Formats: sequence, structure tokens, C-alpha cells
Amino acid sequence: MEVTLLGTGAPAGLPRPDCPCAACATALGDDARAATALLVDGTLLLDLTPGAAFAAARAGRSLGGVRQVLLTHPGNGPAVEVPAGLPQPGRVPDGRELALLTGHRVRAVAMDAPGTGYAVTGPDGQRLLYLPPGGAPAGLEEGTAAAAAYDMVLADVVGRPDALAKLRAAGAVGPTTDVVAVHLDHDVPPGAEVRRRLAAAGARAVPDGATLVVGAYEDVPDVPRRTLVLGGARSGKSVEAERRLEAFPDVVYVATGGMRGGDQEWAARVAAHRERRPGSWRTVETCEVLPLLAAEGPPLLVDCLSLWLTDAMDSVGAWDDAVWADGGERALRERVAGLVSAVREARRVVVLVSNEVGSGIVPATASGRRYRDELGRLNAAVASECESVVLVVAGQAVVLRG
Repeated sequence: MEVTLLGTGAPAGLPRPDCPCAACATALGDDARAATALLVDGTLLLDLTPGAAFAAARAGRSLGGVRQVLLTHPGNGPAVEVPAGLPQPGRVPDGRELALLTGHRVRAVAMDAPGTGYAVTGPDGQRLLYLPPGGAPAGLEEGTAAAAAYDMVLADVVGRPDALAKLRAAGAVGPTTDVVAVHLDHDVPPGAEVRRRLAAAGARAVPDGATLVVGAYEDVPDVPRRTLVLGGARSGKSVEAERRLEAFPDVVYVATGGMRGGDQEWAARVAAHRERRPGSWRTVETCEVLPLLAAEGPPLLVDCLSLWLTDAMDSVGAWDDAVWADGGERALRERVAGLVSAVREARRVVVLVSNEVGSGIVPATASGRRYRDELGRLNAAVASECESVVLVVAGQAVVLRG
């Protein structure tokens, strides 16, 4: 089964008409996208968008063989003139299946927002799922589709990463499922940045006019098993780390900072972090990170190593010069080595957050300089064990590795 993407953008396209934002200004060439529409094996058109016939011609395809046009958007979408020779667009009721003479079967998937999703099975048995913008499948339960992962999923990965998480939890998206992001808007800068963010979620973007073979898995991005996200205060490092896992279900969020009773400013910081996280994530407040790294399970997000180091230095008395010289340094080195070894041996997906320090003013105290130096050593040691290392500066992620 072949799918030609006549467009891959949001309903208004990218760039949006008359939009002055930086993302729209740089959406040129392959990053310019018409509204999403799919041509399946030249016979089934999912979504009729303006200029569909011209888009098909540019892709070297014809709409002359289309036998069915189905709509996914809420209502009937924008008024579009139906090109001569195309059947009138329609919609399959939720849960119903349509059998085409071409051997394709199309089942309508109920959504949690207005619109209709479609699961298409080709004559060769390959299966794809196409979701409308801003929607996720409704009624999925864990394990219901474990034996029936789709070969390809085309969805609003940027706008609704939780939809991909739900599909993964239900087994509808597996390790070999080709996840293609469509309905791309200016919510994220185009080009390398959108490709980087999608790759972290195990998804990819393709240019308008691309023809994909359903079941060809060689282009499926590999999600890094271990990622270190570095950054200064308020750089956006925690947001970057959380974004990397929001398309995965049942994430374990390890908060190493504790509650600090009576500190209202700290409590407000913790509350802001919690409100950002998906409801399916589980929070564990602990500095005992090694057992979690050693255990099997869903993805792990550790935020952050700088607070873990503070606790470790507290435990060995590293702030006191005499204690430091009389075994404290050796004890801290052993703790750090244990953490680094645990990161190396981890079998689950792990994202670790840490502060990048040492680029500014030299601390005035010996203990402050000791902490700065030890955190620098810790970051370097952990980074050496990670497939992906990212430095966040002013909210922008700079890839250092991976």
C-alpha cells in the first residue's frame, strides 16, 4: 500500500497567510506545507483540500482513479470545489467499516474531539491509521490492540503528543510502526528543529508530495535510550526534557528536590512543574535513583542531577574541608561512579536533567567552587554514557550529541 501526502500542514497551511511569526517566515522549500491530504494507492483520498489536483500532479500522481473521498475534519471543513471526475466527499460513521471495490477496507475511528479518524487496511493486509488535527482516538484501553499494531500512523504529533502516547499504551503503535507527523503548524520552528523534536518522539516529518510505502520500516527513527539535557537557570531545560517524553505513556518522573517544607517559592516551582506534566505520568520524590535506573519499566525522567549531587554531598559531608580531605572526596567519587554505572546499564528509556554551571562568576567560597567542579565532572561522566546530549540556551536546544 502506497500513501502520497498531497499536503502535510495544518488546515491553514504553513506558512499561514499574513502571519508575521518567525516560524512562518522561515517555512520555505520543503518546509512549506499545504493542508494535509492523503492519496492511498491512487484510489482513496482522505481529506479534500484546496488545490488537491495540482498537488497530485506535482507529486506525479493523478486523481483520475479516485473512487472514494472521505473527510476527517470537524463538520465538512472549508468549502472546497470538488474537481471534475471526483466523487462527492463523504464521512463514515464512527465504528462503521466501508469496503471498497479496490480491496481496501476503511473503518471510522471515534475521536475525543470533533472529527473522524480512519483505519485503512490495504489489499496486501498492511494497516495505516490517519487522525484529524487536534484529535486522539477515544475509548482505547491498554492491551486492546496489542496484537494489531498499525504499520503506519499519520497524526498531529506536535499538537497532540498524548494521542501517540495513548496509541502506544494500547499497543496500536509498536517499535516498527512508522509514525509520520501531519497537520504541522507554526507551533514549532520548521526545518531541523521540528525534525529533532519529532525524532525524540519516534516520529518523522516528510515534505509535501512524498510517497511512502506502508510497512517499509527503514526510516523509523530510533528513540535514544539515554538523553542528558543541560541548561542554566530558567533556560527551558525541564520543558525540553518533558517534551521528549510526552508522546510516551506511564512515564515515571523522578523529582530529586523534595518538598522543602515552609518554602513557598519552592512549593510554587514544584506546582508549576506538576501542572505541566501529563496526567498519566507518575511522580516519585527521591534521590535514590540507582534502583529506578536498574529496574525495567516505562521511560524515566530524572529532574535533576544537580539536586541529586547536593544530596550526595550532604550525605558524605563534602562541604566541610576536613571531612572532604578525610574520606569525603573518595565517598562522593564512589557515589558518582555508581550513578554513572547505573546510567550505562539502564535498559529503559531515560532522560536526565542537570544544570550547566561554571561558565559565569567563580563562586566566592571553597564549598561553592567544590560543588561547581563536582557537578561539571558529574555532567561530563553522565554525558559520556548517553546517546543524546542537549544544551538548552534561552529555550533553544543545541544538540551536542546524537
